[in-house]
Amino acid sequence: MGRRPLLGAIALAATVALTAAACGSDSGSSSNGKQTITIGFQGVLSGDSQQLGLNALYGVRTAIAEVNADASAPFQLKLVESDDGGSPDQGPTAAQKLIDDSKVVAVVGPMFSGATKASEPAYTQAGLLSVSPSATNPALTTLGFKTFYRVIAPDTVQGKAAADYIATVLKATKVYSLDDKSEYGTGLSGALEAELKAKGVNATHDGINPTKDYTSEATKIIAAAPEVLYYSGYYPEFALLSKALKGKGFTGKIISGDGSLDPQYVAQAGAAAAEGAYLTCPCGDANTDPKAASFVASYKKVNNGTKPGTYSGEAYDATLALADVFKKLGKDVTRESVTGAFGSVNFPGITKTVVFEPNGEVKGSNVFVYQVKGGQITVLGNIANLVKS
Repeated sequence: MGRRPLLGAIALAATVALTAAACGSDSGSSSNGKQTITIGFQGVLSGDSQQLGLNALYGVRTAIAEVNADASAPFQLKLVESDDGGSPDQGPTAAQKLIDDSKVVAVVGPMFSGATKASEPAYTQAGLLSVSPSATNPALTTLGFKTFYRVIAPDTVQGKAAADYIATVLKATKVYSLDDKSEYGTGLSGALEAELKAKGVNATHDGINPTKDYTSEATKIIAAAPEVLYYSGYYPEFALLSKALKGKGFTGKIISGDGSLDPQYVAQAGAAAAEGAYLTCPCGDANTDPKAASFVASYKKVNNGTKPGTYSGEAYDATLALADVFKKLGKDVTRESVTGAFGSVNFPGITKTVVFEPNGEVKGSNVFVYQVKGGQITVLGNIANLVKS
């Protein structure tokens, strides 16, 4: 079944302060006389994990720069940014900033699953479309968020692939699954553990809130004698955990998910502690993908030589998919028209063809595994292919 019509949600939006009933594209025009359409970005632009947010923001900026440089594009794009710090507590306020800007017709974000879960009720009530490049908690598309889409696979997909790799390639029979108790962490660890147990792998679950000292946790893990530790959380904590495990002499393999897939993990853990660590992600590496060469060049040009990172490609694709919808809508670009049209998008992105299920899940995704080698994060390949070889 498809989603319920949005008339009820849009009617409720009329009562939201400063949100105009006819929210739409900027009534003004750009210096070249084209219509100006405003989109928002909500993500983690401050705090310990801000690099993941910057990766996505730079992907959005790259897409906007390309659209605005295209003489054939019938409009110009304008961006409004809103920082939620990756926090569920800050999410609703960050969302409301974009909702209250009547010119914003769609949002790329939120990013982290906790902030997304906290923000989406407001977006649904306002009838404002949001497209996440990175929120992977499986439950997000089951909670009745009528304007929510994501261009990345949920952790049911990543968890299964990670379990396949651990059981088939690493041939582990005993795994310690640790999460950070966040919406993201618990969603990923739950999916991973279910798949490991289905494969007959002994999986021990544990959860710990983010801390600055993982010494006691490292001792606990070593006492359990697992062959593999999988951490479901973000790179600042995985870095500290890796250092603690290295210091305690842990000899098993360490793995984490997309929340840790960033060079900052290696920088913060130190090359010695990070060496050999595996990382899984429902995202490929644009920097090594020949099909993404033009995107990489454009990204570097727009962002002062910076290379694309985790979620850069997904945010870029989300933005260009929105631009594709705007083009098809012509002059009728409003919150309501964008939300009504986006579910039917079929856009050939650099990460995947962006096509959605009725519940807002993107169709078809691959999960890749990476490893730290010589202080650099290196892609090993598509897990689906690796488990067959």
